[in-house]
Amino acid sequence: MGVTIFTQEFTTPIAPPRMFKALIVDSHNLIPKIAPQGIKSIEFLKGDGRAGSIKYILIKGNVIFDKIEKVIYEVQFLALGNCGCICKMTNEYHTKGDVQLNEEDIKQRKEEAMGLYKVVEEFLLANPNAYD
Repeated sequence: MGVTIFTQEFTTPIAPPRMFKALIVDSHNLIPKIAPQGIKSIEFLKGDGRAGSIKYILIKGNVIFDKIEKVIYEVQFLALGNCGCICKMTNEYHTKGDVQLNEEDIKQRKEEAMGLYKVVEEFLLANPNAYD
């Protein structure tokens, strides 16, 4: 099994608790509403959304996942002064067999992740009372 790890980060004017609630805690409700073109389904494999819950997210039209055994996502929302945060993401892809992800696969995943985070950020900016 091959392992590919990539990290990325971005700065947002949204406070860490709001980003966490929208992107992590309530993603199964919010993301299908604001980005239905990108998500096929989201279901809980374990838990009910609280700490320790495990969600299974199926992304539409993403052939990269034919190569993937499992993915581990780590996301941190670090406070940035009095407002906003730095969002740090680490994605660890475990491929099937000896398959290696190529640069185009990695670039595609980074763009998809950033696109989703930006859509959520735009939603929160347009709805300042959401996820307070």
